[in-house]
Amino acid sequence: MAGQTGKSNTTWVLLLASAANLMVALDAMVVTTALTRIGRELGATIEALEWTVNAYTLSFAAFFLLAAALGDRFGRLRMFVVGLLLFVAASAACALAPNIVWLIAARAIQGIGAAVVMPLALAQIGVAFPPERRAWALGIYSSVAGLSTVLGPTVGGIITEGLAWRWIFWMNLPLGLAVAAFSIARLRETFGSRSPIDVLGVVLSTAGAFGLVWGLVRANAAGWSSLEVVSSLAGGAILLLLFVVWELRASYPMIPMRFFRQRDFSAGNAAMFLLTGTLMSAIFFMAQFLQAGLGLGPLVTGLGLLPWGAAVVIGGRSAVGIARRVGDAATIVLALLVQAAGLAWMALIARAGMSYVTLIAPMILAGVGFAQAVTITQKVVIGAVAMPDIGKASGTLGTIRQLGGALGVAIAVAVFSRTGSYVTPVAFADGFAAAMGVAAAFSLAGAAAGVILFRAPGRALTTSSAPLSTRSDKA
Repeated sequence: MAGQTGKSNTTWVLLLASAANLMVALDAMVVTTALTRIGRELGATIEALEWTVNAYTLSFAAFFLLAAALGDRFGRLRMFVVGLLLFVAASAACALAPNIVWLIAARAIQGIGAAVVMPLALAQIGVAFPPERRAWALGIYSSVAGLSTVLGPTVGGIITEGLAWRWIFWMNLPLGLAVAAFSIARLRETFGSRSPIDVLGVVLSTAGAFGLVWGLVRANAAGWSSLEVVSSLAGGAILLLLFVVWELRASYPMIPMRFFRQRDFSAGNAAMFLLTGTLMSAIFFMAQFLQAGLGLGPLVTGLGLLPWGAAVVIGGRSAVGIARRVGDAATIVLALLVQAAGLAWMALIARAGMSYVTLIAPMILAGVGFAQAVTITQKVVIGAVAMPDIGKASGTLGTIRQLGGALGVAIAVAVFSRTGSYVTPVAFADGFAAAMGVAAAFSLAGAAAGVILFRAPGRALTTSSAPLSTRSDKA
C-alpha cells in the first residue's frame, strides 16, 4: 500500500530511479552527434534520420499518462521493471538495425519503454521520501536528468568516434538489466488508487498528445500551414479538449481535473512546459553551433558542453537551500530569470569563429538556472497532490514536459530557418543567435507564468507541515 512505502530503503529508491533516469534521458540526445555516421552506414536520407529522433519523442510523449495509470493499477515497481526490460530489448534492436526503417521502429519502441520508466521513477521518489526530504531527493534526480540531456551529445561523440554508433545502444543493456535486477531485489511494490483503467481517457490522451507532437516535429519540414501540420495540431488539440471534458465526467479519471484547482499544481506544470521548451531548443542548437559555427568536431563539441552539465549538477544541489530562504515560487521565478539571462547573453555574443571560452560563463548561468527551476518545480507539483495520486501527477508532468520540449524545438527551428542557414558559419551563427533569443523568451515566459499563477486564487498545498498521506484522494 502507498502508505507503507516510508519503510522502503530510500537510498536504493533514489539510486535506481536516478540510474534509470540517466539511461532514458541520455538516450533522447545521445543519438544527435551520431546521425551523420548512421546516415552514411544505413544509406538514410536527412528526413529519415530526423525520424530516429522524432519516433522516440512521439512515443515518449504519447504514453506517459497511460504508464502512470498502469503503475497505479498494477504496481509501480512491476511496471517500472517492465518499462526497463522493454527499453533494453528495443535498445538491442536499435544496435542490430540492418536498415533505417528497422532503426526508426526500434526507436519508437524505446520511447514507449522510456515513457513507462520515467513517470514511475519520479512517482517512487515522491512516495518513498517524506515532504521534508523530498526536495533534496528531487534535486539529485533532476540534476541527473539535466546532466544527461546536456551530456548526451558528449557521450554520443565519444562513442561514435571511439567505437561505433551501434555502441550507443549496446551500452543500455548492462545498465538497464542491472537497474531492473536491483529494483526487484531492493524496492518494495507500491500502488496508487488501483481504480479501473479509464480506457476512453487513455485513447483520447494518447491520440491527442501524439497529434500535437506529430504536428510540432513535422512543422518545419512540411510547413506550418500545410494540411498535414494544421490537421495534426488541430486534431490533437480537439482530442485533448475532449479528454478534459471526459475527465470531468469520468468515474475514475486518469487526471482528476481537481488537480488544476491547486495553484501549485497548475503553476508548476506551466513552468515545466516552458522550462523544457527552453532547455531542448537551447541544447539542440548549441551542439550544432559548436560544430557549424566554431568548426569543432563531434568529440570536442561534446566536451565543450561539460560546463553546462557541471552547472546543472551544482544548480540542482543548491536549489533546496535557496527555496528554504525565499520560498518555492520565488526560487522558480528567479531561476527562470537566471536561465533567460544566460541564454540572452549567448544570443548577444554569438559570432562565427568566436572564442569558445566566451561561451562558458553564459552556459554556466543557463545551467544553474535550469537545474534550480526544474528541481523545485517537480517538488511543487508532486507535493500538491495526495500520496495515492503521485503517479497521476508524475504522468501529467511528464506529458506536459514532452509537449513543451517539442514546441520549443519546433519554434526555435522555425526562427532559425528564417534568420540563418547551414550554408556558411556566419549564416549559422545568425540563426543560432535568433534561436537562443527564442529560448530566452521561453524562459522569461515561464517566469511570468510563475508570477501570475502562483499569485492566482486557489489552494496552495505545498507545505512542509502538511503530510500528503492525510489529504483526500477522492475524485
